[in-house]
Amino acid sequence: MKTDLQLQKDVTTELNWEPSVNAAQLAVEVKDGIVTLAGNVDSYAEKWDAEHAAQRVTGVRALAIEIDVVLRGTSERNDADIARSAENVLQWTTALQRDSVRVMVENGCITLSGAVDWDYQRQAAEAAVRYLKGVTGVSNQIAIAPKTMMNTIKADIEAALKRRAHDDAQQLSVTIEGSSVTLQGAVHSWSERNLAMHSAWGTPGVRDVVDKMTVVY
Repeated sequence: MKTDLQLQKDVTTELNWEPSVNAAQLAVEVKDGIVTLAGNVDSYAEKWDAEHAAQRVTGVRALAIEIDVVLRGTSERNDADIARSAENVLQWTTALQRDSVRVMVENGCITLSGAVDWDYQRQAAEAAVRYLKGVTGVSNQIAIAPKTMMNTIKADIEAALKRRAHDDAQQLSVTIEGSSVTLQGAVHSWSERNLAMHSAWGTPGVRDVVDKMTVVY
């Protein structure tokens, strides 16, 4: 198990390794395996990339984000311009049906709403607007419209976990309530956790996934 000092060094190195992040603007603190990232970045995309770079490091139990997006010069845009750009890019995103996602912008933060059939479409919509100039944050409130009987979903998710994983998949429990899936149990890395989440979200009809998994090293 890594010490906090080693974990701090590894996260700092990973941030320096990520070309889309200016690591010099960020500070890394670690206590009991919980990593805090603080500082200023030039765009929401850079903030997002920094968060995910830290998640890649083995031993990170949780993240606390204290990063501010500070727009400079030509990066500053008004909400109307950002909204128009977001609507345009969503119309050209092949994973989405036309007008399935609605856009609201306040102080540079984009809120996405509407309904799609699959989680990958929700993720595609968020990714499409994440890198727009002037964006300070993205709130993804897009719903997923169920298409299948929920009583078949538990078996489908468990089969997907066994198919893709790891003996560790046996340690995870899947609970279905309405169209919501709860995953519980222990995993040994963020990648295993993400695999389990992806398996659950990849099942037709799932509208929400509650993550109660713990990362155990």
